[in-house]
Amino acid sequence: MKQQTLASERRSKAILSGVLAVICVIYVLPVLAVVINSFKLNTFVKTDTFALPRGEMWAGFANFVKGMTFGNYPFYKSVLYSVFITVVSTFLILLFTSMAAWYIARVNSTFCRTLYFLCVFSMVVPFQMVMFTLSKTADTLRLNTPWTIPVVYLGFGAGLAIFMFVGFVKSIPIEIEEAAAIDGCGPVRTFFLVVLPMLKPTLISVGILEIMWVWNDYLLPVLVLDIHKYRTIPIHIQYLKGSYGTVDLGATMALILLSIIPVIIFYLLCQKHIIKGVAAGAVKG
Repeated sequence: MKQQTLASERRSKAILSGVLAVICVIYVLPVLAVVINSFKLNTFVKTDTFALPRGEMWAGFANFVKGMTFGNYPFYKSVLYSVFITVVSTFLILLFTSMAAWYIARVNSTFCRTLYFLCVFSMVVPFQMVMFTLSKTADTLRLNTPWTIPVVYLGFGAGLAIFMFVGFVKSIPIEIEEAAAIDGCGPVRTFFLVVLPMLKPTLISVGILEIMWVWNDYLLPVLVLDIHKYRTIPIHIQYLKGSYGTVDLGATMALILLSIIPVIIFYLLCQKHIIKGVAAGAVKG
């Protein structure tokens, strides 16, 4: 009987492993297609999409060079804008939402509870419902430049960040903060010297998620920014068009590959922190 049970468990694990392997292939296949086609001539990208780049198909690094030098807008400017917007937006989200979450978690008032539920509710509101109003508001408040759009990202990224931070703060014993107050720490010193270091798992987790979101975002910058002056990498890729709207798919795939490599490496290096931070922020408390 015991052997039958063990055999049944092995079969179940084998079936589950097979299903997960198929799902993994489905998710990896688009990335693999991008890698393969980034080294092909444009003609063969359309006709032999999943064939390996061999012989006359091989374009080498010509697609990368063409993608980075195409048109009158330099690719390096798009990279700089994307890096600046991503870094500043993530910094603002981590700083302000962690402070707000600490206040919400420690001050038991109707205002704080209402604010918390509003932040959580913002997570389920589709962006398409507010994008036209947002675009008009950003133009009115002059938030339509790379130097000010991080404020817009702060608003959109606050919901998830506050949800995770509040959950983690509630798991921190309040006696630690009381001891800091007895030693003479005010609210600001207590937060930055006591609370913030203990938020490290959730800070890393939220930071990774926000970086991946802002770096890959296309819709918000194209709505808010003047795309003739400021282009992030996704917008730059969108404008790889020739005469009569023709698109060089080889160069497009090459730039897509360049844009996703940093995010993939960053995610693989930090994925364990995402799991820890989500567990700490959403389960505890």
